[in-house]
Amino acid sequence: MIKKFLKFKFLPVILTTCMMFLTSCNQGKALDLKGRVAVVETTKGTFKFVLFEDKAPITTKNFIELVQSKFYDGLTFHRYEPGFVIQGGDPKGDGSGGSPKTIPLEVNAALIHNEGAVGMARSQSPDSASSQFYVTLAPAHSLDNAYAVFGFVTEGMDVVQKLRVGDKMKKITVVNPKPENKDKEKK
Repeated sequence: MIKKFLKFKFLPVILTTCMMFLTSCNQGKALDLKGRVAVVETTKGTFKFVLFEDKAPITTKNFIELVQSKFYDGLTFHRYEPGFVIQGGDPKGDGSGGSPKTIPLEVNAALIHNEGAVGMARSQSPDSASSQFYVTLAPAHSLDNAYAVFGFVTEGMDVVQKLRVGDKMKKITVVNPKPENKDKEKK
C-alpha cells in the first residue's frame, strides 16, 4: 500500500522534472546551431552566439544591420539582474534609448529562454524592439512567447556570467560559420 502511494504521489513530480529537462535541452540540441554567428568582444572577454535567421528573420536582420553599421561598438551593458539577464545595446546607456527603427514582436515557440538565450528587449508595447538585447543568465521561461529570442550563446557563457553594468561591448561582428572539415568526413 505504501509503495503504491509513493509511486503515485511522486509520479507527477517525476514527469514534471522530465518535461523540464527535455524543454531545457530544446535550444542546444533540437535547433540548428550552424547559422551565422555574432562575435561579441567585451571588456570581460569574448562570447559568441548563433543567430536564428530562419526562425526569427525580422529580428536577426535588424540586429545584423545594426552590427554592420557598428551601432553597438563601444556601448555598455546597462542592466544586470543576477540569475536573470545582462542587457545592453542602448546608446543612452540607461535603458531608455535605442536605434531610430523599431521592429514587430517576433516569437517562435521553438525558441525559449534557457540559459544563454539572446533576446530583444522592448518596452510594454510588443512592437517596440529596437537595438537593446539581453542574454539570459539562467532559464527565464516567464519571458517565453512574450520576447523575441533570436540567438543562443554557443561559446563564452562564462564571460556572459561575469558581465556587469558598465562593461563595454568593444566590438560586435557577424561571421559565417566555419565550414566542416571535408577530410574528416572521408575517413
